[in-house]
Amino acid sequence: MTEIEIGRGKRGRRAYAFDDIAVVPSRRTRDPEEVSIAWQIDAYRFELPFLAAPMDSVVSPESAIRIGRLGGLGVLNLEGLWTRYEDPEPLLAEIAEIDDSRATARLQEIYAAPIREELIGQRIKEVRDAGVVTAAALSPQRTAQFSKAVVDAGVDLFVIRGTTVSAEHVSGSHEPLNLKQFIYELDVPVIVGGCATYTAALHLMRTGAAGVLVGFGGGAAHTTRNVLGIQVPMATAVADVAAARRDYMDESGGRYVHVIADGGFGSSGDLPKAVACGADAVMMGSPLARATDAPGRGFHWGMEAVNPVLPRGKRMNLGTAGTTEEILLGPSHAPDGSMNFSGALRRSMATTGYSELKEFQRVEVTVSPTHHL
Repeated sequence: MTEIEIGRGKRGRRAYAFDDIAVVPSRRTRDPEEVSIAWQIDAYRFELPFLAAPMDSVVSPESAIRIGRLGGLGVLNLEGLWTRYEDPEPLLAEIAEIDDSRATARLQEIYAAPIREELIGQRIKEVRDAGVVTAAALSPQRTAQFSKAVVDAGVDLFVIRGTTVSAEHVSGSHEPLNLKQFIYELDVPVIVGGCATYTAALHLMRTGAAGVLVGFGGGAAHTTRNVLGIQVPMATAVADVAAARRDYMDESGGRYVHVIADGGFGSSGDLPKAVACGADAVMMGSPLARATDAPGRGFHWGMEAVNPVLPRGKRMNLGTAGTTEEILLGPSHAPDGSMNFSGALRRSMATTGYSELKEFQRVEVTVSPTHHL
């Protein structure tokens, strides 16, 4: 790709966000009812290609069960309120009432409580006993400490999720997590991320991960770009990681690693763009945080917001749009792309003539920034 001269001493590659691109219709159309948006990772098939992000404002054991029964996958945050407190409901209610000027400081205080290992097993069991696929997430820093409790509790999919995850973390003070060895020794499929470049994704795929999360600093509740100056536009990031998947398939003799676009979804129209760039599924936070039955009560925050030293996120008041079912499956009562995400993806595929997600990854796209329209 052509580089742009930023100044005499620096050049940069032009990258694109979902807002900068659009899907192009083809010569064929289909009936939306004949389109499948199902996907499968390892032995687990889902009717909806949606993962709910492991954020306390989005996923509780109750909402994970609800999303699972609707056909998606709720990923429980094992470092959040549900593993620090026996009953976090009063704290969730308090977080929704805190004044903005006090929100970050109070979140830091609430999340200072220690993670209780017995609650990890209890929360996973709650979801598992409901008969849905169970997924839970830890950060790379806590994976070695709590992974045995997670596996012993019977988790189906293990997610290692951080702001950025590399296969080669260098530390002079402690022994870093050896992802390749860890995944090899684990008995469950692992999804790792985030990553945002071809090289980083290729190294993560070589660890044996079943899927990689793509995204860095672009979520609604993130302030990573403001705090660290780091962000990668999502359309380019997904396309780069999809290229790494293609090359890794050749390198490994056909092993397919799923690409999951993580964050940066402002509306339902961003989903077909993510798939068009090469994603197999998407992980959503803010769209599901707007559900009337979400644990955050219309507020949204991530673990980056509670860091005791350098917060890189904040509590957002997103308001509510509809129930979880209405946001995922409809019907929609709004014209802004905030509801019926599955219907929007299905209709986008039908309009361009594709019947399967993997076929839709080949659809033509154009650079069409919304601010130029």
